[in-house]
Amino acid sequence: MGNKVRIGIDVGGTFTDAVVIDNSSYEVIAKAKIPTTHHAEKGVAEGIVQVIRKVLAENHIDPDDVVFIAHGTTQATNALLEGDVAQVGIVGMGTGLEGERAKGETKVGRIELAPGKFLNTVHTYLDTAKLTDESIDAAIQTLLDGQAQVIVASKSYSVDNPEDEIRVIRRAQEKELMATGGYEISQLYGLQARTRTAVVNAALIPKMMEAANMTESSVKQTGIKKPLMIMRCDGGVMSVDEVRKRPILTMLSGLAAGVAGALMYEKITDGIFFEVGGTSTDISVIKDGKVMIQNAQVGGRKLYLNSLDVRTLGIAGGSMIVVENGKITDVGPRSAHIAQKEYEVFTAPENLKDAKVKLVAPRPEDLPHYAVVSCAEGKEYALTLAGAANLLGYVPEGDYARGNLESARLAWEALGREVGMTAEEACRRAMDIASEKVKAIVDSLIEDYQLNKQLIRFVGGGGSACVVPSYLGEKMGVRWQVAKNAPYISTIGVALALVREQLERNVSNPTQEDIKKIRADIMDEVVKAGANPETVEITIEIDAQKNILRAIATGATELRTKDLSEKAKSREELAQIVRESVSGGAEIASEAHTGRWHAYRLETVSSKLWGLLKMRKPSLRVADDEGVVRLQKGTGEILEFEKSEMDGRFVRFVEANTRFSDAGATLPKTYLYFGQKSADLSGVTNKEQLLSLAKMECETLPEDACIIAVAAHE
Repeated sequence: MGNKVRIGIDVGGTFTDAVVIDNSSYEVIAKAKIPTTHHAEKGVAEGIVQVIRKVLAENHIDPDDVVFIAHGTTQATNALLEGDVAQVGIVGMGTGLEGERAKGETKVGRIELAPGKFLNTVHTYLDTAKLTDESIDAAIQTLLDGQAQVIVASKSYSVDNPEDEIRVIRRAQEKELMATGGYEISQLYGLQARTRTAVVNAALIPKMMEAANMTESSVKQTGIKKPLMIMRCDGGVMSVDEVRKRPILTMLSGLAAGVAGALMYEKITDGIFFEVGGTSTDISVIKDGKVMIQNAQVGGRKLYLNSLDVRTLGIAGGSMIVVENGKITDVGPRSAHIAQKEYEVFTAPENLKDAKVKLVAPRPEDLPHYAVVSCAEGKEYALTLAGAANLLGYVPEGDYARGNLESARLAWEALGREVGMTAEEACRRAMDIASEKVKAIVDSLIEDYQLNKQLIRFVGGGGSACVVPSYLGEKMGVRWQVAKNAPYISTIGVALALVREQLERNVSNPTQEDIKKIRADIMDEVVKAGANPETVEITIEIDAQKNILRAIATGATELRTKDLSEKAKSREELAQIVRESVSGGAEIASEAHTGRWHAYRLETVSSKLWGLLKMRKPSLRVADDEGVVRLQKGTGEILEFEKSEMDGRFVRFVEANTRFSDAGATLPKTYLYFGQKSADLSGVTNKEQLLSLAKMECETLPEDACIIAVAAHE
């Protein structure tokens, strides 16, 4: 028996990648890449088998030593973009006045998935006061007559009691139809959004079930006994059984994997992650060491689906240069891949003899204004952003995107002659145009998430990692770095992903019982999905404004024997990092330490009235051992206490930091830190809830365990 290993597979549009990672050291020990098998009999599943067999055979790995295998897929996203979805039949349900509202709110109509691509639905309504097997059968038949391929049952308040939805689903399944219900997708009220989410999910089921079955059986053929896991859009993984029920959770999962991989290696507090490929760049946000998540949308409408906030832009390594009226006017969105041309920078200089610029239309619908160089033997090469970045010195030797500088010069000199510039000037013009497009998105993300400008870093991943962040970082005066193993970063993200589940319920002013119940339910879900109970971490969030009680659980499939971190920072290094995170410079007024956590109260002193008046502005920071600042707040206080003092010192601390106004008492935003874990209690609005939740979070700790509490006001 050899070392235990984890395998990650990323199925992209061009290549299917696999990485093998040592389960104890988390080092990448093998990589493989093959063209994606879109047109094979078993589709992309065939490529998955090929790449697994290749990586096992070449590295003499026994299938029994594989303790975790997962893959990221773009299939759900592609199916939606291409309109390759089933027609959905909706059984809306309700009774009385509520039923009249449900009749309208469960009518979803046509959902636009992409320009000219639609998800079509048919609808019927059942009065649940008169629900019989006969009335259900008649409703299902009506939908089948309307060409429905999958059935969705959706009833108002089914989150409280899903029995009627379950009854319809069972009748449909007895007729060998695929069926699902709103209650399976979300436990939030809001019939319209819940129905819409259930409909998008249902439309994906036939295609994704076929793909999941094929992939699962293919992986079994390789001799690997561990169950295949699939990447979710929030950065976690789920079992194939879950994919069959909730394929919508894999939507956008390809985008989630890269930043998940980057955060395993790069210790970033606030930053922007760029996964730069050949055709497009996916841009996502890191704040307080975490990736930002938002509600996904389809057809401009909100879904009950949380996914990473990822913006995709048609600027990347292979982006082609647009020339109009003798000037470089644009870069992209077409790429060398789409035009089916080789990059100028990845060919030998002798192939670029007598290079002359020619303008082409990569696609029939395009204008012929994309520049290629036509060479002595009639061969054509695309002028690309990667070529420009190489020639300007932004791609170091040994980098995946490093090409032949002499070839790049010959091609760009030809373009320079065409537009009245030197080769370098032409390159810089192209890089300026491209970086302005990226900068517009980056500026809006920095603004939207209020990232700390003192700490922002750009991190590049993907095959063209150096091409975009380096130039933009230099232009904006922001530090940038290329992630370790950048070309395989998505695949690594898949291999190291944790099982993740989330539950949301509409509860106003949740009781201790409500919180206990959602904790127990999410624990069951995440363990059922494959997480080892000993590794599960549960976060409870209370959104008082929207009356949402949320539980998020993550856990590893096997006990993790080692963290991926580099060695811990010294006390001096941590102090320097937190001081730098405050603009204008700050001094540490007080600090506390427990487990992996370091909490600081800082003060910035400024002078007013010609130095006669000193103004002290406080700020709070919590950093982990590795120097990632996990909490950044303004005014507030820090308390270090033992668990046995929860009812005494901790309660008095919360009371002392509670603010009173005409509107009543406002609790501080409270956070707890202990051992390796943290608990965000900032959404809790009453003291009893806060104490109850704090006790639950710390229930396994010994009485003398040291806990840090942070009470923030902004």
